[in-house]
Order: sequence, then C-alpha cells, then structure tokens
Amino acid sequence: MSNYKTVFFTLGILQIILGVSMFIPIIAQFAYSEIDSSFFGASIVTIIFGTLFFLANLDHDKKLNLQQAFLLTALSWLSIAIFGSLPFIFSTIELSITDAFFESMSGITTTGSTIISNLEFTPKGILLWRAILQWLGGIGIIVMAITLMPIMNVGGMQLFKISSNDSEEKILPKSKEIALRLIYIYSGLTLMCALTYRLFGMSKFDSITHSMTTIATGGFSNYNQSIGFFNSIPIEIASMIFIILGSIPFIAYIKFINGNKKIFLTDVQIKTFFKVIVTAIVLLSTYLLLVNNENFNLRSVFFNTISILTGTGYVNSEYDSWGGFPITLFLALMFIGGCAGSTACGIKIFRIQILYLFVVNQLKKIIYPKGVFVIKYDQGSVDNKFIASIISFIYFYFVIFFLLTALLSLTGLDFITAISGAATSISNVGPGLGPIIGPNGDFSSLPDISKWILTVGMILGRLELFAILVLFLPSFWRS
Repeated sequence: MSNYKTVFFTLGILQIILGVSMFIPIIAQFAYSEIDSSFFGASIVTIIFGTLFFLANLDHDKKLNLQQAFLLTALSWLSIAIFGSLPFIFSTIELSITDAFFESMSGITTTGSTIISNLEFTPKGILLWRAILQWLGGIGIIVMAITLMPIMNVGGMQLFKISSNDSEEKILPKSKEIALRLIYIYSGLTLMCALTYRLFGMSKFDSITHSMTTIATGGFSNYNQSIGFFNSIPIEIASMIFIILGSIPFIAYIKFINGNKKIFLTDVQIKTFFKVIVTAIVLLSTYLLLVNNENFNLRSVFFNTISILTGTGYVNSEYDSWGGFPITLFLALMFIGGCAGSTACGIKIFRIQILYLFVVNQLKKIIYPKGVFVIKYDQGSVDNKFIASIISFIYFYFVIFFLLTALLSLTGLDFITAISGAATSISNVGPGLGPIIGPNGDFSSLPDISKWILTVGMILGRLELFAILVLFLPSFWRS
C-alpha cells in the first residue's frame, strides 16, 4: 500500500477542500434563517477523514505513475460523491442514503438529474450545495482532461498532451501550474456569468447558483421549471452564451492568453462544435415548421438544442412533446456532447471528427485500392493505434449504453424512461424523456436499484469509461 501514498495524500487534500466548501452553505443558512447542523456536522466528518489521509501519507514521494493516476481519478470522484452526500443525509429534507448519493453523484459529475421534487421549497443551503458540487465537478473534469487523461491515453485523449515530453513519473508537479491557470479562467467566467444573470433580473442567490451550474454545464436549477421559470429572453441568451463558453476547450483560453488571438476561430473542434449546433437548429426548426407547426418556437429550439448538446440539461419548454424526430435528434445530441477539455459531456466532438475521417479514408481505400491515404487531424497525422483507441471508446460507449438500458428495463421502467435514462446518465445530461424523468420531471419515483444503476452510468460517462473499466482488469494491477 506504500506505493499508493501519493494517491491517498491527494485524496486527503481533496476531502479537506470539500469539507471546507461545506461551510459556504452555512452563510446561506444564516441569511435565510434556515440554520441547522447538517453542513457543520458533514464538514467536520469530511475534514477529519481528509486530515487522517493527509497525515498518514505525509512521507509520499510526490510522484504519480500511470497506474496510480487511474486509481486516483476513480477514487477522487467516488470519495467526493460519498462525502458530498452527507449534507443531504443530515439535512431537514431527510433523503435516504440512495437518494443522497444519487444527488451528490449527479452534482459532482455535472449530470444534473435530481431526485428533489419541490425545488422551490428546498432549503437554500441545499440548493447552494448542489451548485457547489457541480461547480467543483466542472473544474475537476477540466483539470483532469487536460493534465491527467492525455497521459493516461484514455479514449484518444493523448491527442491533447500539453507537451510531448510529459513524464508519467512527474504528473503532479507538471500539472500544478496548468491547473492554477485553469481555475483562474473558470472562476473568472463564473463571476462574469453571475454578474450578467444579476444584471438581467435574477436575484443574488439565483445568479450565484445558476452561474456555477451554467459554466459547469451541469444544469442544476433552483426551480422545477429550470431556466424556463424566469421566462426571460435576456437570461436565456446569457445562459446559452456562457454554456457555450463552458463547452469549448479550456486549453484554448490558455492559448488565447499566451498570444494566439485567433484560436477560437481556427480550433477544429470549436468550428465543428458550432457547425453541429447550427445543423441541429436548422433540422429541428424545419421539422417543426413543416410537421408540428403549433410547437415551433425558435427561442425554445435554440435554447434546448444548445443545452442538450452540451449536456447542461437546462430546459425552457417541454421538448418531449414535439414529436418523434426531435426526440431522436436530442438523443443523438446527448451522445455527441461538447468539446474535449471542457465541462461538456458525451462522446466529444473530436472523436466524432476522427471517426468521420476514418470512414472517409476507408471509402477511399475501397475506391483506390493501391492508394496511400494518411488521416490528419488539426495538421497532425493520426496513427492506427490512436484511431483504434477512438473506435474502441465509441464501441464501449454504446455497449454500456445498451447494457444500462437493459438493466433499467429489468427494474420495471418503461422503454422511453429506460433508454433516455441510460442516455442521460452516461452522457451526463440531466433530464430524460417521457412523463417521469422528462424536462419538468425528476428521478425521485424510480426504484432504488434504478438509481444505483444510473449513478454507475454517471461516473462511467464522466470519467471517459476506461478510467474506471481498466481498474477491473487483473493485468492492470500486475503491470
């Protein structure tokens, strides 16, 4: 176990940070006269465990190899979800362990699915804690995607290595400077979003919580109607802008600050991301105009398309009543997701791009058997090993999706609830489809076993599948 001292030392630090974060909702409790011991007790428990991990592993060697990086990634998200559920368990809303863990996992993975039915009557401290969990989950996935996953070679993420000289033995020292810059950018965007929401009419509390869940593309709201509660065009426009800002690669912000002023116009992922948005809006608008005219609302089409594609899950209308084609399109958008290195979820734009290039390349080889064709992405050649990792990721993504759907069906859920629940969990979107978990529904009425299945889908989707699956291979531990 001494080989994993760095892992447990880091876990200790993360738990201490989480425990300290639990003091923030206490401010809301004082402000709204909702004082109880839920956050104080949860904070003390979390800090004690974190301190024990920290002190017991002070003599760690400050290095993190590949095997330890995988273990740290999985344990970080699992431990935060476990300890993050304590305020829900201790609070006056008295959630069961299953419901509390579901809500916590949904928060930290920025999924946005909720089991709380009456959000308008939920204590402000709990609402703020849900937003904090999503905010922490958002910055956590950005830092991991840019610093750890490229070195872990998870699903083609090696494409985004900061430097070709990255060493597996020195991940933490290498990542520290990058992580700090990402935190500054992420915090700055959150502050800008909060000020914009406040300017357009949100209350101070709503602007703070919604800014955190917007930049994190998490989608937790303080109201059952989500953003639709405000019925405000300026708020919805601001929300779309900041959702997009949270869904583009954060490494682009660093490159912009370093002098590449055209990065947002030249980045191949960002350009394709916007093409997908425009294409989806045109297709959906055309369908509604020609087939379902009474449900056509360009404002709703724009907002829900962007929200679903990025995995945010905010809604401003009940889109599941628009017809069969919109539902199919939204399911497809759930799978696609945003850009790698952002807070967005799903398969990611760059994998779709490379899969497309691979298919085109194979067709060329059929037409010209003697031709030599090289796949290039962003001015660089893509080798067969890299393509294999992309294809295997997408293959397992859909295998796990169908497995989740089958398991949810076995628990007694109807087909629409099962298939959309599986999609929304592995793609970390939030709302599903149908009358139960649809745009204005929630997950509270689902059987406990269904909720546990969905939480597994959430963490698998958030951690790019292989970061979890590899831990179950005996050969991995022998390497």
